[in-house]
Amino acid sequence: MFVTILHLSALVLTFFIFNEQKILFIVSEVFVLISVIISWQLYNQLIQPLKMLLQGAEAIKDRDFNIKFLTTGKYEMDELIHVYNQMIDQLRTERTKQEQQHFFLEKLIYTSPTGIMILDYENIIKQVNPKALQLLGLSENEIINKPVEAIGSPVLQQVQLLQSGESRVITLHGVLTYKLQKAHFIDRGFARHFIMIEELTVEILAAEKKAYGKVIRMMAHEVNNTIGPVNSIVQSALKKESLWQDESSKTIQGALEVALERNYSLNIFMRNFADVVRLPQPHKTSINVNSIVTSVAKLLELNESKKQITFIYLFDERPLYVVADKQQVEQAVLNIIKNAIEAIESTGTISITINESLKQLIIADTGSGIEDADAEQLFTPFFSTKNDGQGIGLTLVKEILLNHGFQFSLNTKQPGDTRFTINF
Repeated sequence: MFVTILHLSALVLTFFIFNEQKILFIVSEVFVLISVIISWQLYNQLIQPLKMLLQGAEAIKDRDFNIKFLTTGKYEMDELIHVYNQMIDQLRTERTKQEQQHFFLEKLIYTSPTGIMILDYENIIKQVNPKALQLLGLSENEIINKPVEAIGSPVLQQVQLLQSGESRVITLHGVLTYKLQKAHFIDRGFARHFIMIEELTVEILAAEKKAYGKVIRMMAHEVNNTIGPVNSIVQSALKKESLWQDESSKTIQGALEVALERNYSLNIFMRNFADVVRLPQPHKTSINVNSIVTSVAKLLELNESKKQITFIYLFDERPLYVVADKQQVEQAVLNIIKNAIEAIESTGTISITINESLKQLIIADTGSGIEDADAEQLFTPFFSTKNDGQGIGLTLVKEILLNHGFQFSLNTKQPGDTRFTINF
């Protein structure tokens, strides 16, 4: 607009100045036209780099890093094109590297043996890997785009207690052990949290078994070495009739007989502990779970006369067959039902449910239930909630079921509803 007004003004002025001198007027008009052409070329040379920069800016805005410009033969323009092309090459390289790193990170998260959940700025779950879904026992639809506190998972309830950078080891149902970690990363200037869930059950159980196995073997060795000679001496003394002819020695004889009986009880006590350590590998055959559970339950039902306990059997039409060691499964079921009976003070119900389609056994009782403080130690060796308990019943059950690869849990769903669940 400026160039146009300037040359129109020059044309008007030359008309008034050289109105009477036509030759000078024509010459001046020619100069004006030449000036117009030169000005137009200068304008194009000025505006072309700006247009090119605008095209490059649009390409960068659209994240299209494949557009490059050819040189024009003009020094200033070619310098600008060179800088732009170099910048585009660098951006394309960086984007390729970033995409590769992002793809690798996504693949790493997806295949990680550790459960990983990534939250947004408001603690809403935006990404979760398959391992986390497996550990939580939830589907992706049940967890994605939901806040952590809205998901009724005991693991995530513990996560809410963690601050960024903290970790915690928890035990659920007395068996499953998890390590929870919470941390954060910076995304566009703000902190986003992520949660890692690692199952330590196998490692913890292996270390635990190694520790208590060593203790039990040491105890059994010392007890047997001590009790063996003592029993031999006591038995020899009791067989010596000449020692007990005097009436005054009858008291000592009775005391020795009681001591001998207690030694036998101590031997049995230690043998029970040793059986946990020496539990043989299961000899697996096809067994009828319904038949085993029924026979064990009926036996205990007949023997239990001090309490008024009602047994309820909820079985499917088709019996449940599994591949397992019959004797070991019988022993596990026996211990579980005995614990259910002992949990009921005087009157109650024991419900035994066998689901053939789910391959599941549930033994539920209406007893006193499990205290929160005891829940994490249920399957720990030597731990018992009974005054005279040895703490080996559930330990033996745990060893049998783990050796078979069966999943199990023991918890109180609500007051009067404690369940031992076995998934074959």
